[in-house]
Amino acid sequence: MRIFEVAKGRKDTKGSKTMPTYVYETIPQHEGEQPVRFEMRQSMKDVPLSSHPETGKPVRRVPIGGTGLMGAGGSPAPSKTGGGCGSGCGCH
Repeated sequence: MRIFEVAKGRKDTKGSKTMPTYVYETIPQHEGEQPVRFEMRQSMKDVPLSSHPETGKPVRRVPIGGTGLMGAGGSPAPSKTGGGCGSGCGCH
């Protein structure tokens, strides 16, 4: 499988440099066809793509784990009871 083929020719709709990057993959239409993954910068308000911007093949958004959003304080300090998340749950 080819991973992260970059879709060319698309520009940010708002010109922002802080738009999230989403991962998509083509949906195989024939037996033995491998999905192709690519990244696309989009606003969170944009409708997810339904087709590859260059080939027109159907696509789906791939859920990828992210770093999440952090408040100004960063991550909590480890608990003195051994919990890595700061709540004492012992998750680390």
